[in-house]
Order: sequence, then C-alpha cells, then structure tokens
Amino acid sequence: MAKYIPCVRGTNRNNVKQDPIAVQIILIGIALLFFTLMLLIPLFLVFIKAFEQGAMVYFAAISEPMALEAIKLTFITMAIVVPINTIFGLVAAWSIAKFKFKGKSFLITIIDLPFAISPVVSGLIFVLLFSTTHGIFAPLLNEWGISIIFTRAAIILVTLFGTLPFVAREIIPLMEAQGTTEEEAALTLGASGFKTFCLITFPNIKWALLYGVMLTAARAAGEFGAVSVVSGHIRGLTNTIPLHVEILYNEYQFSASFAVATLLTGIAFINIIIKNISDWKIKQQKI
Repeated sequence: MAKYIPCVRGTNRNNVKQDPIAVQIILIGIALLFFTLMLLIPLFLVFIKAFEQGAMVYFAAISEPMALEAIKLTFITMAIVVPINTIFGLVAAWSIAKFKFKGKSFLITIIDLPFAISPVVSGLIFVLLFSTTHGIFAPLLNEWGISIIFTRAAIILVTLFGTLPFVAREIIPLMEAQGTTEEEAALTLGASGFKTFCLITFPNIKWALLYGVMLTAARAAGEFGAVSVVSGHIRGLTNTIPLHVEILYNEYQFSASFAVATLLTGIAFINIIIKNISDWKIKQQKI
C-alpha cells in the first residue's frame, strides 16, 4: 500500500501518492457489500413482512388499541426524556469544554457510563434501588405509598439513564475545538452569559446539537433491555413500541409485529436524514 503524504501549501495534489484504483474499488466494494447485507436487506425485509398480508392488516396492526397505547407511551417518554437530557448535555458540555476544574475526567467517565453498562444491568440497578420489596429505598417508598418499578415512571427513569450521553458527546468535541475566544470577547464587550450563549455559542453548535437530540430520541424510542426489566410488560399501561413488538412476535403474529416495527424503522430513517443534513451544515461552517 502506498504511503500517504499530507498535502501542504506548495505541494502539487497531482504528485500525492494514492492507493491503486483496484485497491480502492475492492475496499469500497467490501464496505458496500457489508452495508447491504447487514443493513439494507434486513430493513427491506422488515417492510416486506409488514405488508405481507396487505395494507389493511398493516394499518389494523398499528391502529389497534394496545398498539396505540404503546405508541402513546413511547412518545410520552421521548417528550420527557429528550428535553431533560438536552439541557443536561448542554450544561455538561459547556462545563467540560469551557472550564478547567478538578474532576473533569471523572465527569466525562460518568457521562460515558451508560455506554459501558448493559441496558439489562441498568434496569436491574433501578430495580435494586426502587423495588418496594427488596430495593434500597423500599422503606421510604412503602412509607409514602409510592410505586416506581412496573410503572411508567420506571420506564422514564431507565430511558433517561440510557440516553444521557448522546447530546453531550456530540457537542463536547465541537465546543472544545472552538475554544473560548469568541465567548470571552463577547463578555468583555458587556454581553450577559445568556446572550453570549444565544448569539455566539448556540449558532456554532446548533447542527451538532440537533443530531445529538435525534440520537437521544431514537434511543428513547427503541430502548428495550432496561425497559423490559422495569416495565412488567403490562399491556396498555407499561408496554412501549419495542415491548409490543416482542409480545406480538412471541404470539406468532409476525405480520403485526413487523408492522409495528416499521414505526421504529421510520424513526431511524428520519435520524439518518437529519444526520446527513447536520454533517453537511457542520462542513459548511468550517469552510
């Protein structure tokens, strides 16, 4: 393989050595083949199976009462989780990128913790905390008559935990790369902290922030492991879309389960579109 030479000022791009065309074609072909086999074909098959028995069966599957309740709970969870973790992500990213303090590395580690812990384990952690029979806070919960596990509150809590890193992790590198020069200049000229954020910081990070928000929303909609542990699988009450898909599949209602699964696939497609727009906008800002 030819050695890459960085292109510097005064260097003729035509003289920069590149990999042979055959190598480029092979590598690109392998990537496209893997992408097709592992992503495009399975997604295509989901829609084929969903419409296998016709459009009437498809729309009946996604509009029956239990499905509508699962969809409703999923969107309620997203509506609560996304704003909270967006605010947390902004605060955490601002603190890490703009300030120097002891424990910064520890804070970054804490933010990354949901990436390292299995969703099932995180669900069990919340059971050990909030179970009214053997949880750490069981005496207090029983005294106050509060139930968390096997309720919608538990679903929201575990989804908050699982989606915590996405916004922060998207904007921290961008804010660190931009530095603090512009913000310091604005503050020197008399701008308030809030005005500085709105006029200086936010315009620079808005597209990365949007992508982080979309990742949070997609993960909140598709969270399965932790939600499965704490929900109790109560139909019409604590079933989200992924849990409803599992129940339908286990009951051999394959077309219905794939029909409901297309809703999650649609969220994924929207996420991909917004990601591409965000990437393009970020590149435009750098030019």
